[in-house]
Amino acid sequence: MKYMLIKTYSPAANCDTNLTQWKPEEVKAHIDFQVALGEELRRTGEFVDAQGLAWPDEAKIVSSDGRSAPVVTDGPFLESKEFLAGYWIVDVDSPERAVEIAAKASASPGPGGVPIAEYIQVRAIMSAPAAD
Repeated sequence: MKYMLIKTYSPAANCDTNLTQWKPEEVKAHIDFQVALGEELRRTGEFVDAQGLAWPDEAKIVSSDGRSAPVVTDGPFLESKEFLAGYWIVDVDSPERAVEIAAKASASPGPGGVPIAEYIQVRAIMSAPAAD
């Protein structure tokens, strides 16, 4: 089963300090952790994809009626300190394994090396209905 593990950039259970305020070595430790997690998932054959996303100020909202030129805007966005920061897509044998990987990702190091306990949403990836 494939799952998307969604990392939301928001105050976490053990860290409410914005990443831009972390010391450079703390940011490096956090990124190194993410890289090591990706390498581990590749070794186990569970890795499908993982990406970090640009800050929301670079995002665009696109809508189209299918007939005229699309409308492209820079909002509206939720007025919130939370935003989608990145994701992993994993292909695992059970929902429990997806949760296990999400828990490991949640414990990534933050300021002072303390696990930040960030919120990771675990979502099953739906398959298309069978065509008759």
